[in-house]
Amino acid sequence: MSSELAGKHCVPCRGGVPPLGGKELEEPSAQLGGGWRVVDGHHLEKQYSFDDFAGALAFTNAVGAIAEAEGHHPDIHLVWGQVRLTIWTHKIDGLTESDFILAAKADEART
Repeated sequence: MSSELAGKHCVPCRGGVPPLGGKELEEPSAQLGGGWRVVDGHHLEKQYSFDDFAGALAFTNAVGAIAEAEGHHPDIHLVWGQVRLTIWTHKIDGLTESDFILAAKADEART
C-alpha cells in the first residue's frame, strides 16, 4: 500500500492550512509500511537498521536525493548502523499528506 503514497509527489505547503489531526491521521498512517510512528500527532518517526556505517550513509544519501527532488526535507539522524528519520511540515508545525508521501518514498529507498 505504501507504493500508492510513494507514487505521489509532495506538494509545497504555503501555510495557513491546518495540520492533519485525530482521525485524519488514520488512513495515511495505515498506508505506510511498518515501523513508522505518529508522535504526539505532530510528526512521523522511524528508525532503520543497517549492517554497517556505509549502508546507513548510502541510505541517508538516497533519502537526501529524494528530499531535494520533492522539495520536502526530513530531519535525519545518522549513527553507525542506524538512521532515524523525523518528518513533519515545518511551515504549519504539523503533518500533511506530503509527510506521509516522503515517508513512503524513504521506505522504497530502503528496499
